[in-house]
Amino acid sequence: MTDTILSSRDGAVLTLTINRPDALNALNPPTMQALRAGIEAAGRDSAIGAVILTGAGRAFCAGADLKDVSARLDAGDTDVGRDLRENYVPLTRAIRSCPKLVIAALNGIAAGAGLSLALACDLRIAAAGAQLIVAFVRVGLVPDAGSLFFLTRMLGLSKATELALTGDPLPVEEARQLGLIAAVVPGDQLMTTVMERARRLADGPRQTHTLIKRGMERAMDLDLDQVMELESHLQTLAARTPDTQEAIRAFIEKRKPSFRG
Repeated sequence: MTDTILSSRDGAVLTLTINRPDALNALNPPTMQALRAGIEAAGRDSAIGAVILTGAGRAFCAGADLKDVSARLDAGDTDVGRDLRENYVPLTRAIRSCPKLVIAALNGIAAGAGLSLALACDLRIAAAGAQLIVAFVRVGLVPDAGSLFFLTRMLGLSKATELALTGDPLPVEEARQLGLIAAVVPGDQLMTTVMERARRLADGPRQTHTLIKRGMERAMDLDLDQVMELESHLQTLAARTPDTQEAIRAFIEKRKPSFRG
């Protein structure tokens, strides 16, 4: 890890913290590359069962570092899409393809590409008073880093379009009602709450979690028959795992299963 991404372990839970508090944890290429490396390493580590992604200070992530973007534009480099393909897209895909569950602990504002990161995670738990902002339109840009994909599928076309066109803040309390946020808790309880959820997930059937994550993403683009075939395929894979076999035996024997991950 670098100074811009802090890493800590608590049993089977890895916490990655974006550490640019003076810039509201805005993203620049070195920060994204370090975060991507941390997530990919967690995916390969059999000792890790869940990953928490959060921010240092009073923000989760304010999005792209616009000072970097401005400097590139001033230098005549207007191919912002190349920056997306080289940095933002690989980071979003790393989160979605990570075989471990990734939980966003939203300690403060999540705006622009910072919101995209949060939406790419499997679960989002937020501190009361935090806000989500599809901020791109405020600087004349289009939602990116996966926001067009996640927002339209999670919220529907109408609400997603409203947020993208206005750039108005969405309080996390309202976001919870819309299904974007799993829970809203007092700020001083955020990391304790997220850690409890992460530990519980990490102690579960990890291979099944991976299959569920894969199935949920693929199901969004398939018709009913295709989804049912996907379910049949994934269920066969799940049934072959030792944890599933243990869970079924435990259910029959009326005891708590002992998962090995």
